[in-house]
Amino acid sequence: MTTRYPPTLRRLRQDAHVRALTREIHLQLDQLIQPCFVAEGSAGPEAVPGLTGVNQETPESLLRQTEADLRAGVHAFLLFGVPRARAERHIDWSFTAGQVRALKQRFGKDIWLATDVCLCSSTPHGHCGVLNREGDHLDNDASVQELAAAARAYAEAGADCVAPSDMMDGRIAAIRATLDANGLERTVLMSYSVKFQSSLYGPFRVAADSAPKAQSALRDRASYQLDPARSGDAWLCAGRDAAEGADILMVKPALPYLDLLRELSREFPQPWAVYHTSGEFAALEALAAQGLAPRAALHREILTAFRRAGANMIITYGARHARELLGL
Repeated sequence: MTTRYPPTLRRLRQDAHVRALTREIHLQLDQLIQPCFVAEGSAGPEAVPGLTGVNQETPESLLRQTEADLRAGVHAFLLFGVPRARAERHIDWSFTAGQVRALKQRFGKDIWLATDVCLCSSTPHGHCGVLNREGDHLDNDASVQELAAAARAYAEAGADCVAPSDMMDGRIAAIRATLDANGLERTVLMSYSVKFQSSLYGPFRVAADSAPKAQSALRDRASYQLDPARSGDAWLCAGRDAAEGADILMVKPALPYLDLLRELSREFPQPWAVYHTSGEFAALEALAAQGLAPRAALHREILTAFRRAGANMIITYGARHARELLGL
């Protein structure tokens, strides 16, 4: 006679050692990417509201901060340039390209440098593409031409990865073709494939000076970023970008769309990134600052959720704090 025992699940939770031994998800520092911002003409670093330890850097302070990040164990970065001059078309990408060149000349292979490819910080209206003559819609083809030019400039300056975040149609194919035609076929292409129109980008738009300007007839980005209530577009965008040559696919924001990340990462074999957006990160920091949650445990829980949902890599403003937050 066989005796059947009910499962006693709590035996594997009873102490820290057995919990560590039986974990399915492990967080590692080399899975994290640190965003950084550099502005032309700033008198000095300026703190970004809500983002603990994150500044809008000057070219000089960016190098110092990168040195500090390397000492903290961070080796992967996502760079956002904020040039002083702005233009509607034929944009000059030399400021950000110059920062890429300076970083790679200083740190070489010690860092993996991705560079955001978008128009929002370089146009007078703050949108992610070229406006049509009426100013109420983006000219897709003209925008793609500018994006491809930016990607080429950053790759030629030494970027290991270019990351288009604009959500124009066909930009992945155009960028990949431009890179390959100019001997830059080794440059990794990370696409913001599934990027939603969201209210969670506020601190970022301060750091990148990228909010749509009030004088523009196009007041928000709903006509080109994904509608949160139309999840089917996530599959269409991810499938298109994968077919056009994206090496890495991304979901942004992270927390509200973990259901999509879980399903997409199972459907598409490319590596998946999530962007833990500025609003998400700032909300966690605000909870901790009010004494309503333990800071390190809070961040660990959220980062674990990203990995559990299928993220291979996480773009987070807390990468430089990871040794403290994750106990690494």
